[in-house]
Amino acid sequence: MGNIFLHMSSRDMERYDIIKRLLRGAVSGTLAARQLHLSVRQTKRLKAGVKKKGAAALIHGNRGRLSNRRLSEGKRRRIVRLVSDKYFDFSPTFAAEKLRETHGIKHDPKTIRGIMIDSGIWPKKRKRQSQQHRSWRVRRPAYGDLIQFDGSYEHWFEERGGEVCLLAAIDDATGQIVHAAFAKHEGVVPVCGFWEDYLTKNGKPLALYLDKFSTYRMNQPLAQESGDTLTQFQRAMQELHIEVIHASSPQAKGRVERLFHTLQDRLIKELRLNNISDMAAANQFLVKQFIPAFNKKFAVEPRTKGNHHRPLKKRQAKALASILCRQAERTVRNDFTVSFKKQWYQLTAQQPVTVCKKDIITIEERRDGSIHLRLRGKYLNWKALPTRPQKVSRKQPWVLPATAQTKRKPATNHPWRIRMSADIKKHQLSKV
Repeated sequence: MGNIFLHMSSRDMERYDIIKRLLRGAVSGTLAARQLHLSVRQTKRLKAGVKKKGAAALIHGNRGRLSNRRLSEGKRRRIVRLVSDKYFDFSPTFAAEKLRETHGIKHDPKTIRGIMIDSGIWPKKRKRQSQQHRSWRVRRPAYGDLIQFDGSYEHWFEERGGEVCLLAAIDDATGQIVHAAFAKHEGVVPVCGFWEDYLTKNGKPLALYLDKFSTYRMNQPLAQESGDTLTQFQRAMQELHIEVIHASSPQAKGRVERLFHTLQDRLIKELRLNNISDMAAANQFLVKQFIPAFNKKFAVEPRTKGNHHRPLKKRQAKALASILCRQAERTVRNDFTVSFKKQWYQLTAQQPVTVCKKDIITIEERRDGSIHLRLRGKYLNWKALPTRPQKVSRKQPWVLPATAQTKRKPATNHPWRIRMSADIKKHQLSKV
């Protein structure tokens, strides 16, 4: 009897206690059926079984036996061998997809998970601890309403390459990866290049959802007090009339955060399987293969049909390179020169617009390294100076004014004074 109790669940034990009271006559059959949440007929069946077999009558006959639908040991060994050799760090769902696509083994991910757990390849899932409650934000209604954007530093190529940054933009309404690209870092130049490609391909979204990284927001206290202090990225989005929203926590832009969590599991392994170890090949793989397959599998239908991206105007399309770059303002000096990053530039005599001294011009440092000087919408002609221009000397020739001359009294031992004193004495003696 003791071994039987070891195989009984808490639900079975409760049922056993009720049936024993029914057998003792402590409760009626109707009351026992109500407590068991069973019919009177089913309760009578359990009562007869317990009377004949004891507690074993409450245990299902198939408990402890292998299922009739269990895979054969040969198929299970083959799955374990394939997963151990090629997909040892894949999640069960991802491993099931690869077994179906590559090896023709079509089984439910739950079946693959059970096999992986039994063989020790995949750890059994632990119960989640209680987390802080956060309210769920409803998706935007249409495609192009809101784009969540961020960068993730990771060893995407594992030991085949160093740590690089993946820039990715996901649509809030559909969950589609709208654009993604590998870059060396999340600075101004890579981000501007990312968005030039995005805007050329898709147009302008209504709003962007970003974090408070220094590329996207001025974080100094003094800069935050002044609303006019903008980063290069904020200034560019303002010129393009795209709203920028800064998230106060990673959970606020959870869609792009979960995207990177998925990509760090799937994309790294896909790059390994395709033997890709450089950013150029990885970017081609993203556009041609990975993103279309990802969107087909994970994207959802928006509540409202239509594309809310706004097409670029011809003027904006031509000016994208000048908008999405570093810009700085400089004042024209009296000799019509300006300086930028320790380099001096001389404005030539022929200009498309009138240039005056003290004019404030805009200097564009574009992503290709070229320098452009702009004033009132026109680009100025200039030449680089090898050295800093010499200041023009405005000193007048030195002249001693008459009013500035002073009489100088010779010293008593001056030869002229000694001679004069001797002459005076000689003259006085001659009179005597």
